[in-house]
Amino acid sequence: MKLKKVEGLKGTISIPGDKSISHRAVMFGSLAKGTTHITNFLSGADCLATIDCFRAMGVRIEQEGTVVTVHGNGLRGLKKPEKQLDVGNSGTTTRLISGILSGQDFEVTLSGDASLNKRPMGRIMKPLSMMGAEIESVNGDGCAPLKITGKPLKAVRYESPVASAQVKSAVLLAGLYADGRTSVTEPALSRNHTELMLKSFGVQVLSEGTTASVMPPKEMTATDIAVPGDISSAAFFIAAGLVTPDSCITLKQVGINPTRNGIIKVCEAMGADLTMSNVKDDNGEPTADITVKTSRLKGTEIGGELIPTLIDEIPVIALMAAFAEGETVIKNAAELKVKESNRIDLTVDNLVKMGADAEATDDGMIIRGGNPLRGATIHCKYDHRIAMTFSVAGINAQGTTVIEDAECVDVSYPNFYEQLQMLAGQ
Repeated sequence: MKLKKVEGLKGTISIPGDKSISHRAVMFGSLAKGTTHITNFLSGADCLATIDCFRAMGVRIEQEGTVVTVHGNGLRGLKKPEKQLDVGNSGTTTRLISGILSGQDFEVTLSGDASLNKRPMGRIMKPLSMMGAEIESVNGDGCAPLKITGKPLKAVRYESPVASAQVKSAVLLAGLYADGRTSVTEPALSRNHTELMLKSFGVQVLSEGTTASVMPPKEMTATDIAVPGDISSAAFFIAAGLVTPDSCITLKQVGINPTRNGIIKVCEAMGADLTMSNVKDDNGEPTADITVKTSRLKGTEIGGELIPTLIDEIPVIALMAAFAEGETVIKNAAELKVKESNRIDLTVDNLVKMGADAEATDDGMIIRGGNPLRGATIHCKYDHRIAMTFSVAGINAQGTTVIEDAECVDVSYPNFYEQLQMLAGQ
């Protein structure tokens, strides 16, 4: 994808459905009794991998665009797949489904693409093994492929060393098959979509501070899920509206769950012209229309308990920092090293390549804003969030910016470039 400087971004767009919520709606619908109707489902590659995995285990799932109907098999109704499950590039699919598979009465192997099979799975293997699961890394490197042999599970109280919704969810989902109350305590509260949605499927869930626990239900009951717009996807257009001169963008019905809205808080700290309207709440998942206008941003410090609420948005926040006055420090974000790529190094390398003053640290980065950006060839290592971040950079840089492997945006935002061109009046 080749990008050049634009004159401004104007218009109103709808953001694709939330990726985290789309995954969970299919998984929980598959485990429930009855039919679950999902609207505004994200038809990105990752979420389609989740659908494929549950179809392979005997669940009837119909999809027409962003509408998905799941005819649930019930909590113990999954069937042994005929071959290994292909999780594609999806870490969410891999880690969450591992919790579910740990309590089944069959053996299965999970494997993904080359990038997925390098990501650390020890963080879920440890607690699931504590529960009695038989889960092994086929290559012995703590990564997928994972061979999981379902077993009767025992309830645990797990103290997680990381604030990770995927780790928490893997344990809670295994807890659906355990012999009592299973709980997970985190160092800081990670996104809570699993807890909220399990409740709507009739599961007894308790959340106190940074501890979440579940009681194993006899059965789960199907429900309808309206998926809000994904704030992690909205982040790219929030940033674009703030840093591109002469811009005003409205993003419709974006999820603003308090465990996910860290970017809103960062924007406020940086002095952004951002307003929210039409605020609604659906089963604890609030949404709002977000309007952003070109702003003079100032540097800020980002760390601590804020990090889990914006972990996926850090690359594009770093880009905003490159346009801000003064210094921005991002810390406590070592988790970024084990995403689809090492997002700390890749973000900093590409910012520097475009002329920004940025440096990586052990657990984050320091960006000194104000340097004009120049076009460059961006290697994103098939990481969708890096590709979209530097596309926003490209429309604000002198010369031409080339995004290698730009098709990787299909993982989470298949019509990203279409919407970018529309807002630029192209």
